[in-house]
Amino acid sequence: MTQPPANQQLRSAASGRNVVPGWTQLIKGQPDVIEVQLDVDQADLNREHGCLLIEYWAGHDDLTLQSILPTRAFKAATEGWCVFIPAQGRVLVRAIDPQPTPPLLASHWINVEPNTPAGTVVNVSVKFPPEGAEGPGLQG
Repeated sequence: MTQPPANQQLRSAASGRNVVPGWTQLIKGQPDVIEVQLDVDQADLNREHGCLLIEYWAGHDDLTLQSILPTRAFKAATEGWCVFIPAQGRVLVRAIDPQPTPPLLASHWINVEPNTPAGTVVNVSVKFPPEGAEGPGLQG
């Protein structure tokens, strides 16, 4: 489901998005069957301190992988970002911006069913509120 270009940054063969480093083959012997696409609203690409915290939990008590993806990475890579996961476990995406007062934080869980078909695509859209509004919105 991924193909490395010449500079070794993995990209999704299906969507052309960059794969967050380390987010393939998370569980030995289980194929990557789900592409989780991460989108940040165009208005938020210039947030200096905004970021996404992405976690994969293979089991209820097993934090398998955790990554931070700054919102500015979406401006630098216009093709977008994604992660690949097996048909097992849960993904937690948190949108964080510590810069405003009070800081912004929103979380969204994606529960993965073991019978999820290969090639499934999940899209997570992040839109931070304008200054002075309540927390960011996540939709999956």
